[in-house]
Amino acid sequence: MSKLGIGIVGLPNVGKSTLFHALTSISVPAENYPFCTIDPNIGVVEVPDLRLARISEFILPERIVPNVVEFVDIAGLVEGASKGEGLGNKFLQHIREVDAICHVVRCFDNPSIVVTGARGNPSADRSVIELELILADLEVVERALDRVERRERTGDRDAAKAANVLRRIAKALAEGIPARRVRVELDELRHVKSLNLLTRKPVMYAANVSEDEAGGGSQAAEQLRQAVEAEDPEAEVVILSAQLEADLLSLEYEEQAEYLQAHGLEESGISQLIRAGYRLLGLTTFFTASEKEVRAWTVRSGAKAPEAAGVIHSDFERGFIKAETIHFDAFVDVGSLKKAREMGRMRLEGKEYEVVDGDIMLFRSAT
Repeated sequence: MSKLGIGIVGLPNVGKSTLFHALTSISVPAENYPFCTIDPNIGVVEVPDLRLARISEFILPERIVPNVVEFVDIAGLVEGASKGEGLGNKFLQHIREVDAICHVVRCFDNPSIVVTGARGNPSADRSVIELELILADLEVVERALDRVERRERTGDRDAAKAANVLRRIAKALAEGIPARRVRVELDELRHVKSLNLLTRKPVMYAANVSEDEAGGGSQAAEQLRQAVEAEDPEAEVVILSAQLEADLLSLEYEEQAEYLQAHGLEESGISQLIRAGYRLLGLTTFFTASEKEVRAWTVRSGAKAPEAAGVIHSDFERGFIKAETIHFDAFVDVGSLKKAREMGRMRLEGKEYEVVDGDIMLFRSAT
């Protein structure tokens, strides 16, 4: 599949640009005033995966290629963005172009920071952004519904099907319910996908806490988590400190581990955030391995072997014959692909094989 894109959104001055800098090591303006970020900053981030390094220790390839995620730092939204406040329409268009949304919510208090929203109330801040996305979607759906209802009145059956699903979505949006919580049947999906609705995109929340609370104990972050679980149970909540993540950039690898431990953390918030994005979008990682290259690839969860082959090259999917496969855990036990073959640990899987996260796959193709 193509590069995964995640848009970072939130009210002004909640730590979006600081988090983006930590994610991408790209320095972007993070001054203390609204709309510091106007055009979206884009950075490509390697997906942290210890399995990739472990495979490479055994194979010693010429190069190692990880999966990557594209993060887009989108300017702060404000109340009224759906009506153009704060250049809102321009920013909303940037959100339409990503696969998922990472909503950064301030869960710390700093009197010196200019606040747009309700100080000390992360649930209220979250609601401001959610409402603006809902209102923007409602306008899009109502325009589309008007068009298809005209065709529906002429007896067009396809238009009637489209109107039916759009009416359900419009009703939900009018009630403050995001479009992703409206059931859409398979034969209705094409009528909805073309609208690229903001609130149909999967969303995760980055609860931005102070450095002292990165390891736990933030009442504001817990309040946010409870609100999300009650209202949007499929969403992910990751608790992190954008400032702590930024501080890690100045440290050596060994120092980073010590710094995280000092704050009660086993891993960085960035690693948690990227993994949450994969879970949110239903993605799976598989690997290819040779002396030339060890590489991680992304495919949708539940994908069959030919689809995984097609991620590497479309010709491989068309000419797919078999996939020589071993799972990462089994590979580590054996220590080499040659030994795995000699011991009968490599399996030959056909077209109906469903890729498992962590599979190492070598494809046989007629092309």
